[in-house]
Amino acid sequence: MLPTRSAKVQNSDMTPDWDDVRHFLAVAETGSTLAAGRALRVSQTTAARRVAALEEALGVILFDRRQAGYLLTPAGEALLTHARSAQDALRRLTDEASLLGRSAEGVVRLTLSPIFAFTFMMPIIGDLRIAQPSIHIEIDTTEDVRDLAGGEADIALRVSKERRGAGLVWRLLTADPWTVYCSRAYAERHGVPRHMSELVNHPFIGGGEPGVWAHYQAWLAASGLEEKVIMHHNSSTGLLAAVRAGTGLAALPCLAADTDPDLIRCVPPLKKVITHLWLVYPERLRHEPRIRAVLDFLIARVPRFTG
Repeated sequence: MLPTRSAKVQNSDMTPDWDDVRHFLAVAETGSTLAAGRALRVSQTTAARRVAALEEALGVILFDRRQAGYLLTPAGEALLTHARSAQDALRRLTDEASLLGRSAEGVVRLTLSPIFAFTFMMPIIGDLRIAQPSIHIEIDTTEDVRDLAGGEADIALRVSKERRGAGLVWRLLTADPWTVYCSRAYAERHGVPRHMSELVNHPFIGGGEPGVWAHYQAWLAASGLEEKVIMHHNSSTGLLAAVRAGTGLAALPCLAADTDPDLIRCVPPLKKVITHLWLVYPERLRHEPRIRAVLDFLIARVPRFTG
């Protein structure tokens, strides 16, 4: 049984004072109020008074007071780990507050797919510049997977089915299914196919970067539409431009195409072509004010797919 004070004191609703806990830790570590007082730059009397105040607040005896020094009681031993955890938590709180208190400024390198950079992300980046004028955004538009842990970029908007890379944080933003789109100009001339069976009667634009085209081409082949491809672009932006121009249809990511007023969704999202958009960044940078500011802004502003 843990040694306690009177039932009246033990049932008290007094909240321990952190300074009392700090003195308790110092006495536990040094073995005496004299040494603890020296370590904390207070008098021996103050150290002893603080320990007594904590014992009263907790309703237990923390030390066996001996002539040779202060020896932890079983109750003191039991509470020592919690006191140390509280000290660690307070230090983390102080460190975090210090980081947050620093101004969010400097360069942030953001890497993302070109088709996202030139569609829904364009106004978001503009608004970010207004909200955080001290942050200089460097945009890297590529389908290549940059080595974030190696410092090739700070933050990535990445479409992936797998989370890979040591030391990285992956924050799932939204599902990003694909479907078939045409332009309003195309629709006026040829109509809008509303069923999968009607797609065979329309020309398709193929292409995109290798990672994009691999999924797109596989869907075309599985749907019996590969022979309907009349033009091929080696970039997703070229693919998007050709559809906007009314040349034909193409399967595009809904996040990018749904925000384009010139495009019309032809059929419901394709169940076999579903990807996910992740916000990826190095663990070591997560508390940097400039990084945190950009992350929080993107998390709030990147659109979520709603069907």
